[in-house]
Amino acid sequence: MTPKDVIKMAQENKAVMVNFKFLDFPGIWQHFAAPIAELKEEIFEEGLGFDGSSIRGWQAIHTSDMLIIPDPKTAFMDPFMSYPTISLICNIVDPITKEFYTRDPRYIAQKAEAYLKSTGVGDTAYFGPEAEFFIFDDVRFDQNAQSGYYFIDSVEGIWNSGRIENPNLGYKPRHKEGYFPVPPTDSLVNLRTEMVQEMLKCGIYVEKEHHEVATAGQAEIDMRFESLVRMADNLMLFKYIIKNVAKRHNKTVTFMPKPLFGDNGSGMHVHQSIWKNGNPTFAGKGYAGLSDTALYYIGGILKHAKSLAAITNPTTNSYKRLTPGFEAPVNLAYSARNRSAGVRIPTYSPSPKAKRAEVRFPDPSCNGYLAFAAMLMAGLDGIENKIHPGEPLDKDIYELGPEELANVPTMPGSLEEALDHLENDHEYLMKGNVFTEDAIKTWINYKKTREVDALRLRPHPYEFFLYYDI
Repeated sequence: MTPKDVIKMAQENKAVMVNFKFLDFPGIWQHFAAPIAELKEEIFEEGLGFDGSSIRGWQAIHTSDMLIIPDPKTAFMDPFMSYPTISLICNIVDPITKEFYTRDPRYIAQKAEAYLKSTGVGDTAYFGPEAEFFIFDDVRFDQNAQSGYYFIDSVEGIWNSGRIENPNLGYKPRHKEGYFPVPPTDSLVNLRTEMVQEMLKCGIYVEKEHHEVATAGQAEIDMRFESLVRMADNLMLFKYIIKNVAKRHNKTVTFMPKPLFGDNGSGMHVHQSIWKNGNPTFAGKGYAGLSDTALYYIGGILKHAKSLAAITNPTTNSYKRLTPGFEAPVNLAYSARNRSAGVRIPTYSPSPKAKRAEVRFPDPSCNGYLAFAAMLMAGLDGIENKIHPGEPLDKDIYELGPEELANVPTMPGSLEEALDHLENDHEYLMKGNVFTEDAIKTWINYKKTREVDALRLRPHPYEFFLYYDI
């Protein structure tokens, strides 16, 4: 789609506003809007100005002027505006140098795609994330000098089986028994269908949707795989649609990895493969029908998994999910079919086109542009250095004895630990100037000061249960 096509699309849909969306460093969409008269071809070259000092993880106030450059290929009609509005996803540019901004996550993802082509390994990296989420009916939380709490609720929550609901009709999924029930136990099928329909209207190809394992409205909607940047764009639109459809129905959605104690958290298994000249490079005659290229890619993922975690599992809450016993792949091994491994090779189809690696440890709190780019760079490092992942582990890892388990490396146990690994292992991310030293240092510093340290300074409610009577 060209700038002319975008303007034509706006006219055909009688748009009265244009909405410009871009990403802050941690991974939340930001936006501003303008009357449709401002949608001119020149803005796709010249851009529009904004204050970069007000965006998390970006510019200092004395160098705050920045430009957004809309990408015409990303245009869609926003389904949630009261007035017809066309939306565009943008890149960020320095107004003085006219160079793309090194901390813009979308630019980092674009550089990763370019680096792949420069290696000759392939020309397209495909990604297919399975982002899980919770749909709640109520959420309240607060933190101040003398109190701190959270409270979430769902009509589906098994904890409400005895609540007076005038009437309580039952059919509430028990803990870990929410996978694939039909209505009325699955009370959210119509809501998820509405989410899917809005995605289809906005150009996202959806493969399936279903209730997930946990009680209280855990869900999954799966998008068809796409190239790296396109899929990262789709993931942002995916989250935007899900949250806004839920709000239409007076419900709320969270992509927090572990909002519930004692039940499964939300992961984001990411299917990935590399193609060259229209052909899959991951198909071969090795284990599970994989090529050496695929095995080396998996070797790179497993080698760098602990530093990748700082990007693919970037919240303190991420490590509440990455604990044994809740289907969370904390052990760094690979296997065909085995869902307890950190990397799985799906075996649904014998077609060479279906050969891919499913990296299972990421979660949906991540910034998709950064996470997909980082995993691609780790995989390419594995290919370049022929890092073999070793023997596959086809046993149930959760049932292994202590002696066998001692030989299986594990994911970090906290965000702080993951950030320390990233500090010591990030050279593979800097090849081709994909991630810059500035971007990596800013990420580590932001996460340590704004999240790790901020959480460490505050009393936790459970500490009162443990220690108040000391």
